Amino acid sequence: MSSLVSESRVIAALNDSLRRFHTGGMVVISRGIAALPREVWAEVIVAVAEFDRFGPDNDPYGEHDCAVAEVGPLRVIWKIDYYDPTMLHHSDDPTNPRITRRVMTIMLAEEY
Repeated sequence: MSSLVSESRVIAALNDSLRRFHTGGMVVISRGIAALPREVWAEVIVAVAEFDRFGPDNDPYGEHDCAVAEVGPLRVIWKIDYYDPTMLHHSDDPTNPRITRRVMTIMLAEEY
């Protein structure tokens, strides 16, 4: 297995942990999501956590770092970014959770 495939699998596993269990990083919601009723927030968060339709069209690098989910009439985008420990720069190594701070942003598609 190439090192790029191996790195992608590690990144995907770390991203899945954040997306599914909210561990290993921070989850933030956009103003548009925050303006929705709280019961809709719950539906959105569950839809993002349960998302499993990754493929070449929406996940070309196999890192599970971004996708679009349909939640009722809403199109929701979630995306994961990787920062260094100071949160000022991109991480030098997103496979290393000791030096990477993950941030998943959940937003309405029209906010992207």
